[in-house]
Amino acid sequence: MSGLSRQTLVGLENGTLSDLGVNRVGQVMAVLGLDTPKPDTLVRRKKRGLWMAAKTASVSYARELGPEALEEVLASGEVTAPFVPHLIHLLDEVPVPIVVMAVEEMASRAHLPPRRIWRNVAKLADALSVHRRALWA
Repeated sequence: MSGLSRQTLVGLENGTLSDLGVNRVGQVMAVLGLDTPKPDTLVRRKKRGLWMAAKTASVSYARELGPEALEEVLASGEVTAPFVPHLIHLLDEVPVPIVVMAVEEMASRAHLPPRRIWRNVAKLADALSVHRRALWA
């Protein structure tokens, strides 16, 4: 009924299947009468992206970059000297999904299109010569 092979189902039942994949999970859930939730950014929007990004960027430094300061940097595309190392760390080391959440939160708070914030991120990456600047371009 699921459209999966007998071998796949036996592996699933025995716990020997290494990777089922999203599509196959959906097929099995449909046969079992379970609903699959639609992908939604609501959960991501509820997370504190600016706070997480600021905390992660500050992990190695005595002076902490606060979420408000990060918000100003993302809005302006300019960073003051004391926070240059924090921004380099943010753009080179922080996981991309955290930066994405920070940009989305910033854009939402400021009622700006996210592409405008992304332009500032690209500008910062170029000005600070970060290693991942091609990613942010």
